[in-house]
Amino acid sequence: MQKTGLAAWAGLLLVQVLWYTVYPPVSIPTWVALALTVPPLLLPLFSLPNVTRALLWVGILALFYFCHGVSEAWSSTGDRWLAFVEIAITLLLIGTLGAGVRRRR
Repeated sequence: MQKTGLAAWAGLLLVQVLWYTVYPPVSIPTWVALALTVPPLLLPLFSLPNVTRALLWVGILALFYFCHGVSEAWSSTGDRWLAFVEIAITLLLIGTLGAGVRRRR
Protein backbone atom coordinates (compact mmCIF):
# COMPACT_ATOMS: atom_id res chain seq x y z
CA MET A 1 0.00 0.00 0.00
CA GLN A 2 2.88 2.37 0.68
CA LYS A 3 4.07 2.15 -2.92
CA THR A 4 0.63 3.14 -4.16
CA GLY A 5 0.55 6.02 -1.69
CA LEU A 6 3.99 7.22 -2.77
CA ALA A 7 2.96 6.98 -6.43
CA ALA A 8 -0.20 8.99 -5.73
CA TRP A 9 1.88 11.59 -3.88
CA ALA A 10 4.22 11.90 -6.86
CA GLY A 11 1.23 12.04 -9.20
CA LEU A 12 -0.37 14.84 -7.21
CA LEU A 13 2.86 16.80 -7.32
CA LEU A 14 3.15 16.20 -11.07
CA VAL A 15 -0.44 17.34 -11.67
CA GLN A 16 0.24 20.61 -9.83
CA VAL A 17 3.37 21.34 -11.84
CA LEU A 18 1.67 20.37 -15.11
CA TRP A 19 -1.45 22.38 -14.33
CA TYR A 20 0.33 25.63 -13.58
CA THR A 21 3.04 25.44 -16.24
CA VAL A 22 1.07 24.11 -19.22
CA TYR A 23 -2.26 25.75 -18.34
CA PRO A 24 -1.22 28.84 -16.34
CA PRO A 25 -3.93 30.73 -14.44
CA VAL A 26 -5.12 34.03 -15.83
CA SER A 27 -5.81 35.81 -12.56
CA ILE A 28 -2.46 35.28 -10.79
CA PRO A 29 1.14 34.83 -11.95
CA THR A 30 2.31 31.27 -12.53
CA TRP A 31 5.05 31.50 -9.89
CA VAL A 32 2.49 32.46 -7.24
CA ALA A 33 0.28 29.49 -8.12
CA LEU A 34 3.28 27.14 -7.99
CA ALA A 35 4.46 28.69 -4.72
CA LEU A 36 1.06 28.03 -3.15
CA THR A 37 0.55 24.47 -4.41
CA VAL A 38 3.95 22.76 -4.68
CA PRO A 39 5.79 23.51 -1.37
CA PRO A 40 3.09 21.95 0.85
CA LEU A 41 3.56 18.70 -1.07
CA LEU A 42 7.30 18.87 -0.50
CA LEU A 43 7.07 19.36 3.28
CA PRO A 44 6.43 15.65 4.05
CA LEU A 45 9.82 14.87 2.50
CA PHE A 46 11.28 15.76 5.91
CA SER A 47 9.42 12.74 7.31
CA LEU A 48 10.38 10.41 4.47
CA PRO A 49 12.61 8.08 6.52
CA ASN A 50 9.32 7.15 8.21
CA VAL A 51 7.19 6.52 5.11
CA THR A 52 3.99 5.95 7.09
CA ARG A 53 4.32 9.33 8.80
CA ALA A 54 5.11 11.10 5.51
CA LEU A 55 2.06 9.55 3.85
CA LEU A 56 -0.09 10.59 6.80
CA TRP A 57 0.96 14.20 6.30
CA VAL A 58 0.36 13.97 2.57
CA GLY A 59 -3.07 12.48 3.26
CA ILE A 60 -3.96 15.42 5.46
CA LEU A 61 -2.72 17.85 2.80
CA ALA A 62 -4.63 15.92 0.13
CA LEU A 63 -7.89 17.14 1.62
CA PHE A 64 -6.97 20.67 0.50
CA TYR A 65 -6.15 19.45 -3.01
CA PHE A 66 -9.41 17.50 -3.13
CA CYS A 67 -11.34 20.67 -2.30
CA HIS A 68 -9.33 22.56 -4.91
CA GLY A 69 -10.10 19.92 -7.54
CA VAL A 70 -13.82 19.96 -6.76
CA SER A 71 -14.00 23.76 -6.93
CA GLU A 72 -12.07 23.85 -10.21
CA ALA A 73 -14.18 21.07 -11.71
CA TRP A 74 -17.28 23.01 -10.76
CA SER A 75 -16.20 26.44 -11.99
CA SER A 76 -13.59 25.95 -14.70
CA THR A 77 -14.28 24.76 -18.22
CA GLY A 78 -10.93 24.75 -20.03
CA ASP A 79 -8.89 22.64 -17.66
CA ARG A 80 -11.68 20.66 -16.04
CA TRP A 81 -10.02 17.36 -16.93
CA LEU A 82 -7.03 18.30 -14.75
CA ALA A 83 -9.41 18.91 -11.86
CA PHE A 84 -10.88 15.43 -12.29
CA VAL A 85 -7.37 13.95 -12.37
CA GLU A 86 -6.56 15.83 -9.16
CA ILE A 87 -9.73 14.52 -7.52
CA ALA A 88 -8.98 10.95 -8.59
CA ILE A 89 -5.40 11.08 -7.30
CA THR A 90 -6.44 12.54 -3.95
CA LEU A 91 -9.13 9.90 -3.53
CA LEU A 92 -6.57 7.20 -4.37
CA LEU A 93 -4.16 8.66 -1.83
CA ILE A 94 -6.73 8.96 0.95
CA GLY A 95 -8.14 5.51 0.15
CA THR A 96 -4.66 4.00 0.25
CA LEU A 97 -4.06 5.51 3.67
CA GLY A 98 -7.39 4.21 4.93
CA ALA A 99 -6.72 0.74 3.57
CA GLY A 100 -3.28 0.72 5.18
CA VAL A 101 -4.69 1.61 8.58
CA ARG A 102 -7.50 -0.88 8.28
CA ARG A 103 -5.17 -3.66 7.15
CA ARG A 104 -2.83 -3.14 10.10
CA ARG A 105 -5.50 -3.77 12.74
